[in-house]
Amino acid sequence: MTLPKLVNGHKNGLPPSPQQKTIARLVNALRGAVVIDDQKLRLIVAALLAKGHVLLEDVPGIGKTLVAKALARSIHATFKRIQCTPDLLPGDITGGAIYNQREQKFEFVQGPIFGNIVLVDEINRASPRTQSSLLESMAEGQVTSDGFTHTLPQPFFIIATQNPVEMAGTFPLPEAQLDRFLVALNLGYPSYEDEVGILEREEHADPLESVQAAVTLEDITALQNAARAVDVVRPLKEYIVQLSVATRTHPDVVVGVSPRGGAAMQRLVQSLALIRGRTFATPDDVKAAAPAVMAHRLLTRDRRLETAHEIIAQVLNDVRVPVE
Repeated sequence: MTLPKLVNGHKNGLPPSPQQKTIARLVNALRGAVVIDDQKLRLIVAALLAKGHVLLEDVPGIGKTLVAKALARSIHATFKRIQCTPDLLPGDITGGAIYNQREQKFEFVQGPIFGNIVLVDEINRASPRTQSSLLESMAEGQVTSDGFTHTLPQPFFIIATQNPVEMAGTFPLPEAQLDRFLVALNLGYPSYEDEVGILEREEHADPLESVQAAVTLEDITALQNAARAVDVVRPLKEYIVQLSVATRTHPDVVVGVSPRGGAAMQRLVQSLALIRGRTFATPDDVKAAAPAVMAHRLLTRDRRLETAHEIIAQVLNDVRVPVE
């Protein structure tokens, strides 16, 4: 089976589709407040369209929180923030039953996890017990409390942040928690020109205040459905599996990418293809997705994220790319 050809950024050279116009409005709204590398911005938007979640790991002051706030403002969505601390309890996130004296019965009161865009700030400051309270919501879109299941609002998107430098009072995220994040990114410092641009934006006003809702929740749901309809031909599926298998057999890897990680990669690949104006995926989409999807899922012998990224780069170089 041959791979479809890409013509002028769109299938058969056609003009942008309605989905493309919607994505462009969202991206332009985000760029109005956030100075971020285009590729990383596409990955964050792609994770949203793939119904995944994002972990931003970087030093303070890079703009991690701003990204979450700008995204919530760009979409006509509810925004909730969870500030993680060592004494934060699971019920502080999910909510719980409170006795209503007037009605003389217990009623479930929703916690801050019940939002469309949820910022989990400094997630590694929460205790392992509290971190585990996020697993069900991230994987299944629901919360179970006192034997009752409560469905989270849709779309549901978590952006979590952590500071890799300051380790005092933190709890490393276990592999099961990391695996719930579709994408993990390091934003990095902006370029010289971009940093000057940040000062110019903030000279007289907060750039976040100028961000207006550019798309609706219905638009996001439609884009998520469109992303899932993107074709991934069998050679690309085999390419994803071969990359996953290569991480499991690498001598410096203790635990490689699981089948769930491969399925997550396919969803992100579909979303990237949609963002790039196609109804089919290509090997370039896989290459763009691999570091963000795979690196944080590897457990290397030295447990360094830098090593994981080096291994992913090596695997991408070694595994044969499907061709026509």
